[in-house]
This record gives sequence, C-alpha cells and structure tokens, in this order.
Amino acid sequence: MAKFKSSAWHALLWLSLPLLALASLSLGAGAVGWSDSVDWMLNTSTDTHTNLVLSELRLPRLLKALALGAALAASGVLLQAVTHNPLAEPGLMGVNSGAALGVALGIALFGGQSPAAQIGWALSGALLGSLLVLLLARAGNAQTSPLRLVLAGLALTATCHSLTAWLALVSTANLDQFRFWMLGSLSHPHAGLLWPGLIIIVGGLLAAVVLVRPLSALALGDDLARALGQGPAPVRTAAVLVVALLSGTCVALAGPMPFLGLIATYSARALAGAVLAKQCAYSIWLGAVLMLLADISARLLLAPFEMPVSAVLAAIGAPLLIWIVHRNAALALMPAGTEA
Repeated sequence: MAKFKSSAWHALLWLSLPLLALASLSLGAGAVGWSDSVDWMLNTSTDTHTNLVLSELRLPRLLKALALGAALAASGVLLQAVTHNPLAEPGLMGVNSGAALGVALGIALFGGQSPAAQIGWALSGALLGSLLVLLLARAGNAQTSPLRLVLAGLALTATCHSLTAWLALVSTANLDQFRFWMLGSLSHPHAGLLWPGLIIIVGGLLAAVVLVRPLSALALGDDLARALGQGPAPVRTAAVLVVALLSGTCVALAGPMPFLGLIATYSARALAGAVLAKQCAYSIWLGAVLMLLADISARLLLAPFEMPVSAVLAAIGAPLLIWIVHRNAALALMPAGTEA
C-alpha cells in the first residue's frame, strides 16, 4: 500500500508540469481560454488575436517560467552542496540581489543596453554577491554555521536593495526601468533577452548536471574527494560560477525571485533522500512546477490585476524558512563546537 501511494505521488508530480503548462497558456487576462489554447497547440486555430496572444505573450512567459524555475532550483542544489548548508539558495545568499544591483548599475551608467550587456552586468553582480557572502560568513572564524551564512546573505541583500533603490531615485527614467527588476515578474515583454537567456540557462543546467558527481565526492570529505580524483577547490569554484551564471541570467530575464531555490530543494530532499543526483533531478522538475504555480497564482489572486511572482514565492518561502529553522536544532547561530 505504501509503495502504491509513493507511485501515485510520483505520477502526480510528473504529470503536474504538462498540466500546469497548459494552464499557463489558458489562464490570464483576456478571453483566450482552454479550448483556444488546445486549438492553437493542435495548429487548428484560425483566430489572429488568439494566435498573437499565445505566441507573443503567453508562450514566452511559459518558457521563461520553466527556465527560471529549473535554473533557480539547480542553483539551490549547488549552493547547498558547496556550503553544506540546507538553507543556502540564491535569494538568501545575496546572489539575486547582487545581480539586480548589477543590472541597475549598468542602466544607471549606460542607459538602454543590448541583451548581452544586460546579462553581463547581471552575471557580474551575481558572482560578486556570492563571493562577498562567503567571505562575510567566514570573517573572523574558520567555520560557519548555516544561519551565519544566511545572515551574511540577508545583510548583503539589504545593502544591495538600498543601493538599487538609490540608483532608481536618482532619475525618473531609471525608476521606470528598475521597477521591473525590483519587483520580480514574468510579464515584462523583454523579447530581446528571452532567447539568449534561455540558451545560457540550458548551458548552465548542463554544467550543473556535470558537477553533480564531483560535488557528491566532496560530500564525503576533501581528503576522500582527492583520492577519488576530484579537486575540492576547482569543483567549488566551478559550482559558484555556475550558480552566478544561472541566477544572474534569471535576474536579467525577470528580476529577483526569492525562496524558490529553498522551496524546491527542500521538497526534493523529502522525495529523493540524500542522493545528490536524485535531488538535482527532482529539484529542477519541482522548480519548474513551483514557478508555474506561482505565476498562475499571481495572475488569478488579484484578477484582473496581477501580483509580482516574487511576492507569491516570498509568501510561501518565508514561513517555510522559519519552520525549517524551528524544527532543526542543528541550525544554530554559532559554529558547531563553540556553544557555551
């Protein structure tokens, strides 16, 4: 009976993504509904308005949601494997806010940018943000606890948000362009960024999959990892670079999206256990599912208006973070072995 229940849950999980993808195409402002979406997918739709809405608005939004959910979830898996911290994820580690500040700085200095320049600024900010958090968490102490790392990330996030807000207030033109990145939404029609961003994310996901085996060796300890032919420092550096690549591209496409990496990876561990390869596979799938759920909820909760997707994710992720810390006594503010 238990095996049957487990199989049913897994079947529901794998079926949820195509069903939510259809819902994403069918739900939203306007009169285009389920039957119109099915006709369009079967290439039998002759209505010009329906074809325009689905091909130019909803399909790009669906692709963006799938890519961002998978990328942020994979980033969470890599960060948690590198830091041995079950709370690590791009939103909490300052990676997303660093990327947003990078985009804001690029716009403030150079105004309108090409897609390549915008993604470049986001990647630079994401990489600098992740490195600063790791340095801050280890300042004055060789060992860090999970919450110490998160607190360093929250401090950097607050700093980056303040600097981004200051840049936005310098001129009204900047404010109009920054609002998208500050809120986090999938609705922004930034067509020039979509395909370059998707290509980068697919490359980053492939790199994340390649890193699963070396990171699994690192989980056994640095000495054993070296004996297995894996260099700890190069592997960790590569993982941080891939996280910056994925998270920075996500921010360039849709703005900061907090907590998704935490929600997806925590759920994946519950389903997949301790095997990192399974965690990565489940996280990528769950990340796409959760992003689609958040996006659909953002469209429906205040219809005909729309909420920022980041607000929906924060409403789920913040209570989950508190619950994880509350139930796990090992997540202390001080490093292990230093308690009084």
